[in-house]
Amino acid sequence: MQQQLTLKLLPSEAANDDIIKNVIARSTGKKESEITGFHLQKKSVDARGKQTFINLTLKAFIDEPFCQREISKVFFKDVTQALKKVIVIGAGPAGLFAALKLIEQRIQPIILERGKDVRLRRRDLAALNKEGIINPDSNYCFGEGGAGTYSDGKLYTRSNKRGDINRILNLFVQFGAEETILYEAHPHIGTNKLPQIITAMRKAIMGYGGQFLFEKKVVDLICANNRIEGIKTADGDLFKADAVILATGHSARDIFTLLHKKKLLIEAKPFALGVRIEHPQSIIDSIQYGSLPAFPNGGGGFSRDEHLPPASYSLVEQVAGKGVFSFCMCPGGIIAPACTSSDELVVNGWSPSKRNNPYANSGMVVSISDTDLRDCKDYRDYMEDKKIEMNSPLRMMYFQEMVERKAYTSGGGNFVAPAQRMADFCFNKLSSSLPDCSYLPGIESADLRTTLPTFIYESLQEGLKSFGKKMKGYFTNEAVIVAAESRTSSPVRIPRDSVTLQHPQIKNLYPCGEGAGYAGGIVSAAMDGERVAAMIGQNRDLWD
Repeated sequence: MQQQLTLKLLPSEAANDDIIKNVIARSTGKKESEITGFHLQKKSVDARGKQTFINLTLKAFIDEPFCQREISKVFFKDVTQALKKVIVIGAGPAGLFAALKLIEQRIQPIILERGKDVRLRRRDLAALNKEGIINPDSNYCFGEGGAGTYSDGKLYTRSNKRGDINRILNLFVQFGAEETILYEAHPHIGTNKLPQIITAMRKAIMGYGGQFLFEKKVVDLICANNRIEGIKTADGDLFKADAVILATGHSARDIFTLLHKKKLLIEAKPFALGVRIEHPQSIIDSIQYGSLPAFPNGGGGFSRDEHLPPASYSLVEQVAGKGVFSFCMCPGGIIAPACTSSDELVVNGWSPSKRNNPYANSGMVVSISDTDLRDCKDYRDYMEDKKIEMNSPLRMMYFQEMVERKAYTSGGGNFVAPAQRMADFCFNKLSSSLPDCSYLPGIESADLRTTLPTFIYESLQEGLKSFGKKMKGYFTNEAVIVAAESRTSSPVRIPRDSVTLQHPQIKNLYPCGEGAGYAGGIVSAAMDGERVAAMIGQNRDLWD
């Protein structure tokens, strides 16, 4: 007999299979010897009360042989001799999962990635972090696996109407991810493990006949009679195909500019911009798990129960009608430079699989509207200097660019980031010293009013004060604010037909994923890649 149960256990109990079996036996009125095993179906932390518990939903095997969890596997087909070929521009989650879906449908994908493979990409990241040398085509944003490879590997999404989330998670497991992502409430893989999984995907794509080419930066789209026929790369190569999937990510400004130059329809898309905030992880643990005993940890602070994960948080507040909210929270994480240009500074966060670094960081950002742009004098001056109309469809991108350039200058160059302690930031005080910070290029004390537009920093100031009331201990000068967190999502949307998913002006051109404005993370981008690839398989115009 198999029975589904929901259990509420102490963290130490939930970490012990024998105790779980004992609780199952008591809950079902069976002997413990009759409980042959169980599968976890959902696991979450409940820290709402005075004591922290772990909620488990599981399927118990009672008085019958235990069977290992069945992982749904996808079986691919050889496409070496496929009649149809599709170019996939970009090897992020949208591009990779689109390629796998194309192979399922006997279509050969040709993946063109402007950056390098994950192994060579690491060298460029090391040069950026240690020497301040940036490769504009191989960095935290560009390269095999896309930005998600080096940004924690969060797999949590609310986009359950966009595709089959379980299929995406099962595919990750098929390529080497741990089964825990199938049942954890907020699954993540970890930056240290994602590269091997991405490599396994690439090898599978190539093994089944797909092509995978690195350091192939697309510089032109070849179109005729309102139909795409192929692309041209920076090294002069031409690639022809039956369709093109544009999965270039939210940082491919050159692609947005190319589309605009070719008079192909694009739209400004509201996004959010702000800072990244870093606390000692022990502070966030003590706030979220404060009912647990506090043990000395060498610094006199809080030490969480060893059976609990590093605590996270999610915060949102309305300030004068504007949304201020946390973004991409990384418990036990590190702040990293996510720039793509030598004169701009962007910060992001990532975590290893164990999330065992001593810091907790999160983006804290403010939603931006066209009204904000029109009211921002610095931005108006910036656009006037560049001789760009304020109604340009690239206007949000240029706002993003302006702030990133200011952040680079405020930090003093070499990707050193301008920073302030939290309370100092909120009370317009230059920090006389800064706490230790995980950001490897280093931080420099600065008045962030010289970096951030007025409406951004004033909204953040009020939001942070409010968050301090919601989370006692959050508002502290032990936390450091680092600028600028600006690549939260694409500042441009590439429109597509709601039925065919093709660009409305160019047949067989399929905008896709986060860069096109249709996803907001690894899983949603992967689902969108699959959706577009499935639509290509149904496009009779390609086959007739």
